[in-house]
Amino acid sequence: MSKQQITPKQRGYLIVNSHPTGCETTVERLWQSIEPARPAGRAPVALVLGTSAGYGQSILLAGLRRHGIRGVGVAYENAGTERRTATAGWYRTAATAQLLEDTGADFTFVNADAYADPTRTRVLELLAEKYGPVDYLIYSLASPRRTDPATGEVHHSVIKPLGEAYSSPSLLFDEGTATVGTVELAPADEQEQAATVKVMGGEDWALWCRALADAGLLAEDFTTLALSYVGSDITAPVYRRGTIGTAKEHLEATAHDLNAGLLTGRGRAFTVVAGAAVTQASTAIPSIALYTSLLRNVLGAEGWRTTADQAVDLWQQITGAQPLNLDDEGRIRLDDWEMAQAAQDGVRKLWEDPATALAADPAGPTWFYRQFRELYGWDVPGVEYGAPVETAVPWPGTD
Repeated sequence: MSKQQITPKQRGYLIVNSHPTGCETTVERLWQSIEPARPAGRAPVALVLGTSAGYGQSILLAGLRRHGIRGVGVAYENAGTERRTATAGWYRTAATAQLLEDTGADFTFVNADAYADPTRTRVLELLAEKYGPVDYLIYSLASPRRTDPATGEVHHSVIKPLGEAYSSPSLLFDEGTATVGTVELAPADEQEQAATVKVMGGEDWALWCRALADAGLLAEDFTTLALSYVGSDITAPVYRRGTIGTAKEHLEATAHDLNAGLLTGRGRAFTVVAGAAVTQASTAIPSIALYTSLLRNVLGAEGWRTTADQAVDLWQQITGAQPLNLDDEGRIRLDDWEMAQAAQDGVRKLWEDPATALAADPAGPTWFYRQFRELYGWDVPGVEYGAPVETAVPWPGTD
């Protein structure tokens, strides 16, 4: 037993500890926000890579809640020590597994590096033994590094512009109070750009598709999805026209290559352009926090689409309950609400003088800060943070 009273340890947009009960409560709230359905017919098999946070977690929960999926989820989380809590994703996974145990769902969680060949082997064996061919492969990995399984070289991604330096207003928090500062980034060199593509591009996604095909684990009408983002022209210099954008272009090109090659006559591949969200990955991108806060001010709670809302929409489309919302490049779009002209015009006007805009209406950054803290289980309504809590929580399926 490792019950202890814990308080958040925060440095900027990084909180280095997490609260088990807070993380559990966020999972329960997310689950309850998804309207259940009674699926008919065979329960589809899904392999979800990146189940412990963000869009991957929401897509998993929506698939379970509304379509009765079964299968395997992969995440790479830390159990913690006597002196340090487990990662938030560890606690969220444990909470998700408990929810599924209560509902009788058949889903297995693997804690391992999804980029590694031994993980692929382990997952393929588990699928073959327990579930059979895969109907849906969801690729939602976000990592700052990846080891190339062919060479053993470790590649590190960077968040930088291309061609010229980037200077932009950014959102800062001093003990929870929002201020506007400035972020300045030097442009990436060719090596940094190539490394970012190695980490965040489509190479690993294609390896998983190939591994499933070689193992005879592609179901009839197999569908695979990789999460992507486009975003506003406001943030384009550091995102879509930066190193991350180059990686996303590679991801999208991989979908075309899969459809023209490996999956011809066997399935289909899509990239999915999701909308803005407060995630552990997005908070690391300069100027995104400010942009997201201003977007929230423009749209309000009524116009905002949560990751769960978008995940439900996605499942409706890929199961055929609704038509696919494809753009000219064949990408599934979930971001129409964000990219609507009125929303973008509203953000662009506030961006002209963001300090004045936030002083006049601090609701957006206040909401953002709360959402950010909740990613780690902090500031969650209803949680008693003054009480000792058990921090040594087992991974699902272990004692």
